[in-house]
Amino acid sequence: MPDFLSLADLGASQIRSILDHAHALKAARAGLPKGATDPTPDLPGRTLAMIFEKSSTRTRFSFEQGMRQLGGSAIVATSDTMQLGRGEPVRDTARVLSRYVDAVMLRVNSHATLDEFARYASVPIVNGLSDYNHPCQILADLMTLEERGTTLEGAKIAWVGDGNNVAMSFVNAAAQMGFSLHVASPDGYRLPGQDVERARAAGADIVLSSDPDAAADEADALVTDCFVSMGDADYDTRLKALSGYGLDADRVARAKPGATVLHCLPAYRGQEITDALMEDPDSAIWDEAENRLHAQKAVLAWCLGAIKSG
Repeated sequence: MPDFLSLADLGASQIRSILDHAHALKAARAGLPKGATDPTPDLPGRTLAMIFEKSSTRTRFSFEQGMRQLGGSAIVATSDTMQLGRGEPVRDTARVLSRYVDAVMLRVNSHATLDEFARYASVPIVNGLSDYNHPCQILADLMTLEERGTTLEGAKIAWVGDGNNVAMSFVNAAAQMGFSLHVASPDGYRLPGQDVERARAAGADIVLSSDPDAAADEADALVTDCFVSMGDADYDTRLKALSGYGLDADRVARAKPGATVLHCLPAYRGQEITDALMEDPDSAIWDEAENRLHAQKAVLAWCLGAIKSG
C-alpha cells in the first residue's frame, strides 16, 4: 500500500482519482450530521495513528473527524508524550506502530523524519506537514478551485509571498495537473531551484519572479500564506522583506474576474492578506479549510486500497 509523502511521487491519474473521490465523499454527506459515518464508509474497523511535532488545528480535527466518518478511528499523540520525545529511534517507533494501526499520519519538523518512518513502517505513512511540503493542503486547494469552476489544465495559479512548504506542493503538482504556476517572492525567500527545475523537467510551467503584480495579472487563483511560520525565528526580518507581497483588493483586481482567493490558514490579517478579503462573502478560504477533511479522507482511502487509480 502506498505512502503519501509528496505529490511529486504521484501520477496525474492518481491525483485525479483522489480528487474525484474527495468530491464524491463531500457530495454524499449532504444533510448528514458531521459526526455521522459516511453512507458507504471506506475504512470500517481501520485505525489511524496521528503524531504531532507541531501544533495543529485543521490537520488534527480534519483527520480525526475524517477517520470517524470513514468508519474507522484515530489515536492522537504528540511526540513529547511518546518515547520519541525521549530519544527512541524513529525506525523503532515505525516498526511498533505498524503492528498496532493501519496507517500513520505525521506532522513533523523535518521531512527526513517522514522518510525514515516510511522506510521502516509496513503501513502507509501520510504527510500531514513537513518543512519541505504540505501535500494534503494542496489537494484541498485544487478541490476548492474545481468547486469554483476552475479547470486545472491550463489555469494560472499565482502564489504571492514566501516560497515555503505549501508553495512547494503546488510545484510538485504542477506538471501532473497541467496548471501554470507563477510564484512571486523576494530575494532570500524563493523556492529551491533544484526542485523547480525537477518539476520543469517533468513538464511543469513554473515562473519565478519578485513581482507580485505580474504574478497576479490574469490569474485564475491567487494564493498566499502567513509570512512567519512555526519555527521561524526571524520575525522582523521576514515582515520587512515580505511587506509588499500581501493580497489586497487592488492586487486581486489584476486577476481574472471572479478569481479565487486562497489562504491555508492560520491567517495574520493585515500582513499577508487584508481583513476585507478574508471576510469577503465570495471568499473561498472557508471552503478550502473544509475541504481538508474531504481531501484527506480520499487520501486515506487511496493509501488503504479503498479506491483505485492508474
